[in-house]
Amino acid sequence: MKVMLAKRAGFCFGVKRATQMAFEAAGKDQKTFTLGPIIHSPQVVNKLEEMGVGVVKDLSGVSNGTVIIRSHGVLASEMDEAHQKQLEVVDATCPFVKKAQEHVQYLSEAGYDVLVVGDADHPEVQGIVSYGKEKVYVVASGDQVKQLPKMGKMGVVAQTTQSFDNLKSVVTECLRRGGEVRVYNTICDATAVRQQEATELAQQVDCMIVIGGFNSANTRRLAEICTEIQPRTYHIETAAEIDCSWFQGVETVGVTAGASTPKWIIDEVMDRLEQVNNSH
Repeated sequence: MKVMLAKRAGFCFGVKRATQMAFEAAGKDQKTFTLGPIIHSPQVVNKLEEMGVGVVKDLSGVSNGTVIIRSHGVLASEMDEAHQKQLEVVDATCPFVKKAQEHVQYLSEAGYDVLVVGDADHPEVQGIVSYGKEKVYVVASGDQVKQLPKMGKMGVVAQTTQSFDNLKSVVTECLRRGGEVRVYNTICDATAVRQQEATELAQQVDCMIVIGGFNSANTRRLAEICTEIQPRTYHIETAAEIDCSWFQGVETVGVTAGASTPKWIIDEVMDRLEQVNNSH
């Protein structure tokens, strides 16, 4: 059984940076915690907790110590509260997410009605929206733009993990509505690259393994893409979930991982697949 690992599987730049900052902060003596999970990987969150870095949902019960801002970013009001409480802030917000926040703030202050292309329930999007003033709308598709009130000046930014095609559909609908449209392409190409690699790999193999948190949007999307091409696709978080029966009659296995999946978990999966191969 041949096992093929995607070249760009695992941590993207922003996630790698955030986890490094979190583990460095964990070495300090004072109370340290993250505001929300640092990334969408339960295994990384658990490892940090073992090192004394807890997770809090909000700052209401926090009066001192170090707060680490997760890679997805937080609400503008939460960042303000952290500074007002004079907490030591380690801002691990992905630089691409930070740019999206800054663009929304600028557009809003410049009098634009702002459209954020993305998932309204995702913490990254909620954080980005919070940097705008009154008229900020979240749209998941071009069709949803049709439901919005008429606007004279429209500003568009995207959740960093959105597809370019979806951003384009929203912008196209905005242009149809007339008026002024200002667009910032805030999509990080790490997502597109992983999706392209997964597409190509799924076409070559008899079975796909997609590794990453079940709460990770980009990992779930990778699994969906692979399943459409190769129905024998399995989304797992850890090597312990691998079932030997998946590989009956399989000659080639493809492996990819979401942008929040640490290398050690990918390595464990590759070792487990080697064990399965040797036992056949």
